[in-house]
Amino acid sequence: MTQRKPYAITVRELARRGRGDIPSDLVSSAHLIYNSPAALAFNSPGAQGFGVKRAGLAIPGSVMLLVGPGCCGRNTTILSEMGGYSDRFFYYIMDETDIVTGRHLRKIPQAVAEVVEALPQEPTVVMICMTCVDALLGTDMERVCRKAEAKVGLPVVPCYMYALTREGRKPPMVDVRRAIYSLLERDDRDSRTVNILGHFAPLRDTCELYGVLRQLGIRQINEISRCRDFAEYKAMSKANFNVILHPEARLAAQDMEKRLGIPSIELTRLYQIDKIRSQYQAFAGALGGAADDTVWYDEAAADAAEAAKRYGGTTIAVGEMQNGNAFEMALALTQYGFVVKEIYASVSPYDFAYIRRLEALSPDTEVYSNLSPSMLYYEGGDHPVELTIGKDAAYYHDDAAHVFWDEEIQPFGYDGLRELLRQISAALEGRTAR
Repeated sequence: MTQRKPYAITVRELARRGRGDIPSDLVSSAHLIYNSPAALAFNSPGAQGFGVKRAGLAIPGSVMLLVGPGCCGRNTTILSEMGGYSDRFFYYIMDETDIVTGRHLRKIPQAVAEVVEALPQEPTVVMICMTCVDALLGTDMERVCRKAEAKVGLPVVPCYMYALTREGRKPPMVDVRRAIYSLLERDDRDSRTVNILGHFAPLRDTCELYGVLRQLGIRQINEISRCRDFAEYKAMSKANFNVILHPEARLAAQDMEKRLGIPSIELTRLYQIDKIRSQYQAFAGALGGAADDTVWYDEAAADAAEAAKRYGGTTIAVGEMQNGNAFEMALALTQYGFVVKEIYASVSPYDFAYIRRLEALSPDTEVYSNLSPSMLYYEGGDHPVELTIGKDAAYYHDDAAHVFWDEEIQPFGYDGLRELLRQISAALEGRTAR
């Protein structure tokens, strides 16, 4: 008789297997995907937060035409109700004839023209969001968009909400980042200007990265989410270099280097205070300068010491539906005295830099995958913890204190670590008060 229990592997076992022998249960492309309620929004390319549709509207003044069956636009209706989006989404609802014959492709240019004519103010660009139907049809959407551009005299840019390509070379959230910077044109570069790429919302205003960049002589720091109009967006082409803060922005940065001659440097979101410091030192050195992070480091170190004193030994489950890498965060929290009992995350070879270090500190931590069908049998009551990080972890443990850590305004560096520890303290104190 088949034993019905969720698949789990300890950090010790995972580290010893190595990056070349990751268990198939932890690799989403190796089995049927179980989109549990814990991670359904997280894994959909039309996700809550910044999925493809909302991300595609990051360009100031843009509007979007969603082309697909009615079922593909259902959660866009909810998104349209958010402030500032109700007049930016339009729909071409495909019927059975469209799906069978591809008839809709001839109608898209006219649909774009009708959208533009219906608006009180001409948009800066029309984004065409395509669904899996056109992935299966093999549609050349670049060609369709060129025809639409000729008809309306405006840029028309495709973006792809193709769940089928989630495991491919250009997943939806990777390609949409490339698409939103595709309208930038080569310009004279300004040595004191930099672009921050990776997220669709800005960093926290209190993030020290802004201060580090200014110490290095940067005067203009561009983020697409802070561009007030199309002119400010276009001015991003003047940047001397790009700072990549999310791996999914690498393709966009490569495209910008090829087309615009703008090189890039990548920084990783970290919660280990020593690694935050060493990364800033390496970053400054690569730019031929130096940055003094003493004040920020000392404040974060004091907060980490206080958290260890007050909450050392607190048991935690860490999920992946949050603003961080689950394995790096688990390692950092373990260093600060917390006891990480479980991690919910798909494993990539890149995670082993953290897994190997975590093995030395917490070898019995168990690793699960949100997307494994075996999670149907997971019962949080069998694995009690006091605190969860991430909405997926919270789903499994109703009785624990929760820190969702999924705000749209992005944490980074020492400031991100301090805010995480503050939210952990608030959650644990609130649980105690109950």
